[in-house]
Amino acid sequence: MMMRSNGSITRFTQAVLLFALTGCATAPAIQNAAPPSNAAPPTASPPDAIAQAPQSVRAVKVLEGLENPWGMAWLPDGAMLITERPGRLRIVRDGRLDPNPIAGVPNVFAQRQGGLMDVSVHPQFAQNQLIYFTFADGTEQANRTRLARARFDGRSLQDVQVIFEVTQPKPDGQHFGSRIAWLPDGTMLVSIGDGGNPPVAIEGELIRQQAQNLQSRLGKIVRLNDDGSIPSDNPFVNGGGDRAIWSYGHRNIQGLAVDPATNRVWATEHGARGGDELNLVQAGENYGWPLVTHSREYSGGEISPDRSRPGLVDPKQVWSTIAPSGLMVYSGDRVPAWQGNLFAGGLVSQDIRRIEVDAAGNVVNEQTIAIGQRVRDVRQSPEGEIYVLTDAPNGQLLRLEPS
Repeated sequence: MMMRSNGSITRFTQAVLLFALTGCATAPAIQNAAPPSNAAPPTASPPDAIAQAPQSVRAVKVLEGLENPWGMAWLPDGAMLITERPGRLRIVRDGRLDPNPIAGVPNVFAQRQGGLMDVSVHPQFAQNQLIYFTFADGTEQANRTRLARARFDGRSLQDVQVIFEVTQPKPDGQHFGSRIAWLPDGTMLVSIGDGGNPPVAIEGELIRQQAQNLQSRLGKIVRLNDDGSIPSDNPFVNGGGDRAIWSYGHRNIQGLAVDPATNRVWATEHGARGGDELNLVQAGENYGWPLVTHSREYSGGEISPDRSRPGLVDPKQVWSTIAPSGLMVYSGDRVPAWQGNLFAGGLVSQDIRRIEVDAAGNVVNEQTIAIGQRVRDVRQSPEGEIYVLTDAPNGQLLRLEPS
């Protein structure tokens, strides 16, 4: 059985056969999860949406043999690019993983949470052959998140250029971010982590305080033109902060998605001990970390006594601990009841959360799709199918099949 390619459609009956052949476990029926105490009051879903919603979802193994895969993106010809955190870029054609990594990836700092991370294809790839990727660069004592672009000729990366980086080098190997998402105007958003947990420090204070420093790129979402230059209408372009900053007060965003129907920007970020967040992100806003948080220190102490403050944006959803990574907004026609739903991966929870939001962006329902493995990324293919990467030394590419 092969993955879709060049517009050929994998039928549900074929998926069932593949499921039987691979011996993958079927996820149990989706379970309801209670909304957090700060969520907006639920509103009823339309009866027809409830009727169409599948009662169970199975995860079908497409392939394995990926070493800690991190991100994925599709080329116009149906091939899929997948990053492996140790520093390899792989390609899947016709459902088969090419045994030879794509040449031309620069050296990466592949320690702890660092390495080769997200990958994204330029919206006009058919004309310019450009792809983008984020990676950790440096040493244990001085490292940073970088964004590079390159021309992909089908075999190797050519003309690799670092077009953006965090200006402050940091110690240790934590909290690099980083996801890439494209806005309708052709600019891109890139998430940057806050740099790490205590006792990691920079300039004499805990590094996480940099999330509130508008002169620092740590703990931010930045907005860039496709060549890495700064758009002239960024919120701090006329003073008051680094011109690249689009939003701030973030801890470690590893899920970032733009809703193609509404143009809303959604992000999921890791809390410390608890306090993982789903945020509806807007330009120029402060999302509070570490001034307000539902997290606690890993030692058990309080980070902040405040869960909310005037002038700071509250999350739309708070989880005790799922360790969110990977985020998408469903826009396919295979399951109409899912259109506009968010799908957020969980590393610790080993599942995917399907999240329904209302017209105002408030969470009205959340359901759990059990995967049984650490979910690093979840994305929708051009054909409208949902694919999942599992974070493991022998990581897998899965496809979700509703039933």
